[in-house]
Amino acid sequence: MRIPMKVDYGVRALVELALHYGERHVQTSEIASRQGIPEPYLEQLMTTLHKYGFIRSRRGPQGGHALAMEPAAVNLAMIMTTLDGNTSPLDCFTDPNDCIFSDACAQQEVWKSVEESIQSVLTNTTLAHLAQRQSYLSGQGMYQI
Repeated sequence: MRIPMKVDYGVRALVELALHYGERHVQTSEIASRQGIPEPYLEQLMTTLHKYGFIRSRRGPQGGHALAMEPAAVNLAMIMTTLDGNTSPLDCFTDPNDCIFSDACAQQEVWKSVEESIQSVLTNTTLAHLAQRQSYLSGQGMYQI
């Protein structure tokens, strides 16, 4: 499974906001610099994340972005579905009519099991978990969930 760049960058930005949840708004330039994301691309992502209710944005000197939800309430499945749409490894799962073998396919059970495992990991991994891990790995101490 390949993770699209849009999803990777979106998760990075949201984890950055989760690290500052309840503290302050974070400017796009700050997120872009820390996460190595091109700022113009990040601005587009932030617009999408705002549109779908993941973040709140504010203009002005104290402006920037903040998570609109508790970090523990946002999981990777939600983010991936919003930014990428289809998380299925095969098109025949979402549209069985695309494949003439979908009714009698020996591989389908294996790939369905893989998809279920991936969905379980995505659903059970929240921004709170990722922020806690990021905080630990960067040596900033433990993030409180």
